[in-house]
Amino acid sequence: MIQIQAPFTEEKVRGLKVGDMVEISGVVFTGRDAVHKWLHEGNDPPVSFKDSIIYHCGPVVLKKKGKWVVTAAGPTTSTREEPYQAGIIERLGVRAVIGKGGMGEKTRLACQKFGCVYLHAVGGAAQVLAEAIEEVENVYGLEQFGSPEAIWQLRVKNFPVVVTIDSHGNSLHKDIEAHSGKVLGELFTAISEKKAASK
Repeated sequence: MIQIQAPFTEEKVRGLKVGDMVEISGVVFTGRDAVHKWLHEGNDPPVSFKDSIIYHCGPVVLKKKGKWVVTAAGPTTSTREEPYQAGIIERLGVRAVIGKGGMGEKTRLACQKFGCVYLHAVGGAAQVLAEAIEEVENVYGLEQFGSPEAIWQLRVKNFPVVVTIDSHGNSLHKDIEAHSGKVLGELFTAISEKKAASK
């Protein structure tokens, strides 16, 4: 397990490769559809995202004794942010994106060019992942976007992820898609040959 602590520099990110299991410690910012679209439209974020991590997550956050507490923090399906992610990586200097399900070619190329990685968090483990959040440091756009879509500034410790798109052009998602396509093609060929032989 590789330990990565803030600051999240390009040098640290370039040192990661597809398949690496990583634990993150430091600040991450949540951001989902509304925030990504808003940033894509050219709006400046209320806090610097340079050398930061964006987590595709709509956390369940409650106020207890005057403090925000995250009770669930599972990843959102990342492909919804594919139209926006590459431009945000380039313009704002984001170093890592956390989510689930992978991202497309535009994001892969942006990661390679600008020094960013895509980190896969386990889906269906929202409460377990919340245990890695030490505190909510701030929240931005709560009134504008609503709680699930707001930018939550979270301090995490040993937050577990896997590198599935690295900054060297490699993508597990692309590899699996290609392999699946090959296997599917072989199955169709075998079925066709079997049908032809039975006639």
